Amino acid sequence: MVHVIANIELRPGARDAFLKVFRALVPKVQAEGGCLEYGPTLDARTDIRAQLPFRENVVTIVEKWEGLDALKAHLAASHMADYRAVVKDLVVKVTLQVLEPA
Repeated sequence: MVHVIANIELRPGARDAFLKVFRALVPKVQAEGGCLEYGPTLDARTDIRAQLPFRENVVTIVEKWEGLDALKAHLAASHMADYRAVVKDLVVKVTLQVLEPA
């Protein structure tokens, strides 16, 4: 199993438009073989000292896959290429952190 934390930095003011597109993508990804969890999250405003500063223009995708092969197939899926084309003008930067259970 692998876990993925994908941070998507958006252009200022683009978050609502991005989330509309992304939420339409979620059921397609959740139907993929090997997808155990997939969904968007937003920074919460808290008073927890160890928390990173609030990021208004970041959407974090929390994912869980049966294995690396399932993740690679997801990244190559045609609906992901379609999604990337639609959001390309909304996104500044994407970073992935792929993790395995300890």
